[in-house]
Amino acid sequence: MRTFSITDSGKVRDHNEDNLIVLSNSNNEYLLAVADGMGGHKAGEVASFIAIDYLKQKFYEVDSFKDKDYAISWIRKVVSEINEKIFKYTYEHAESKGMGTTLVICIYTNKYLLFGNIGDSSGFVYKDYKLFKVTKDHTLVNLLITTGELSEEDAKYHPKKNVLMKALGAVNPAEVDIFDVDTNIDGILLCSDGLTNMLSVEQIENVLKMDLSLEDKGNKLILKSNNRGGTDNISVILLECESGVK
Repeated sequence: MRTFSITDSGKVRDHNEDNLIVLSNSNNEYLLAVADGMGGHKAGEVASFIAIDYLKQKFYEVDSFKDKDYAISWIRKVVSEINEKIFKYTYEHAESKGMGTTLVICIYTNKYLLFGNIGDSSGFVYKDYKLFKVTKDHTLVNLLITTGELSEEDAKYHPKKNVLMKALGAVNPAEVDIFDVDTNIDGILLCSDGLTNMLSVEQIENVLKMDLSLEDKGNKLILKSNNRGGTDNISVILLECESGVK
């Protein structure tokens, strides 16, 4: 496997509230995660740091993600504990009240592939030159699309398209969505909404099709997002499977 990760503050924000992580163990099992923090007084970056730092700690306590059921339980337990930690922090630090973070996680082994998410950071798989979104955003507009009250085209320009219905630190208990995906893929992309709000799936897909190194693809995604306005922090994780991203 090859991986590349990058995070950028964008063109508008004066600091970066995103955090990300790429970890692997001796069993060739991978944990990828992106957290997009929110909250005043830079508290968003605290929330996203808590999430990513705790994931790192818990990952190194595991010798192996033995099977799919174990990994699903692990994701649910760790996400719940992160939520508790964020609530505890806000209780102890009044200035951080209202802080929270999105979280998208991927566990990739030679036996299974799982995604988990809460909020609007996204997980994709890449196969046969096509990019497929796996996760579903927990946003107001996505809820309206689901209920048929809003079309996908109108949703792109809705004034409240970034209003979250779920986030860690905002709801208790935290319910993470889990997605079980076929491992027969060419690559994985995790990102914050700083990428997906600037570039369409087709535009991202076009970059992944280019005859470039994984690092150059990641950097180009950041560059294109910033060229289109860079209105938010942008985080990207790319994983290329051993067969190579086609």
